[in-house]
Amino acid sequence: MGMTNSSILKSFREIMEIVQKSDLTINIMEVCGTHTMALFEHGIRSLLPQNINLISGPGCPVCVTGEEIMVEAFELLEKHNVTLFTFGDMLKVPGEGRTLSILKAQGFSVKVAYSPRNAIEFAEKNPNIEVVFFGAGFETTAPALGATILEAYTKKLKNFSMFLAVKTVPPALGFLVEHNSLIDGFILPGHVSAVIGAKAFRFITENYQIPAAVTGFTAEELLLGISLVVKSILKKEPSYYNAYPHVVREQGNVEAQRIIEEVFEKGDANWRGIGNIPLSGLFIRERYSQYDARKKYGLREKPPIVPRGCKCGEIMLGRMLPPECPLFAKGCTPEKPVGACMVSSEGSCAAYYKYGRR
Repeated sequence: MGMTNSSILKSFREIMEIVQKSDLTINIMEVCGTHTMALFEHGIRSLLPQNINLISGPGCPVCVTGEEIMVEAFELLEKHNVTLFTFGDMLKVPGEGRTLSILKAQGFSVKVAYSPRNAIEFAEKNPNIEVVFFGAGFETTAPALGATILEAYTKKLKNFSMFLAVKTVPPALGFLVEHNSLIDGFILPGHVSAVIGAKAFRFITENYQIPAAVTGFTAEELLLGISLVVKSILKKEPSYYNAYPHVVREQGNVEAQRIIEEVFEKGDANWRGIGNIPLSGLFIRERYSQYDARKKYGLREKPPIVPRGCKCGEIMLGRMLPPECPLFAKGCTPEKPVGACMVSSEGSCAAYYKYGRR
């Protein structure tokens, strides 16, 4: 935005002083789980006046993955004897009282992957083993998943498939705005925007007249994003900002978008604790259906499972703060989570547990 760190801090302080003297209550949602952690790590919440509330949104892919998805993953292991690769965060996500970590300890073949390519390389070296990559993510993860499917298709691999829970952020924000009138502004995810472009979120301001800023992850970038949104609210002139222009372009990463479009199609998806959001999921196209584990193994879609007492959905919709959940830090901890928001390092409950209780 052409501002030095000192000028960003000066502007932030001036704007916060104006807010502090006003009778306004301002609710700003940071959508991205990485932003939630960064705001705590940089101590930015402590710099805000009491009448500015930062609300954590549904921007953590592990957190919005329903228990029913985990139960399907368990079925792949127990009924189809596959070797299941997945990202480390997924190991502790509960599904009806069990986790992939528990199944791994019981002898099932569960392996932590750092990239979907780990799974495809294993499949090539072990042609007699059925290999499934289990991936949950947003638009940031989708290009790598799509590229892996294209590689498997080119190599004509027979023993490899993917079990995916990939979602897209813009439809979720549209849903959220329409179901939560308390949000006055948005701090938008930098990594997702780098893929789909700053253009993808402009509808928030254009259609709903809510100020929003695509924001980076350093302390200065977060202060800038908050300042721009609050200034727009004070002026009563809803504006949209790309405050992360050295990383996020208006059109995004066109090649990544091409891969997503080639491999996936949009469909309705269930977001844990929130419900069905139209056209918010990415599903493997028919052309590549031989790499869709759901079809390959005849998995039946299961109804949403919500554990008793879990308030993950209310928290991700911005209607409740993590400490207000009756299970928080009692029946639900990072060591023994009930909800996925406590599992992921980017989950709002995990962030509040680590930083917000001090």
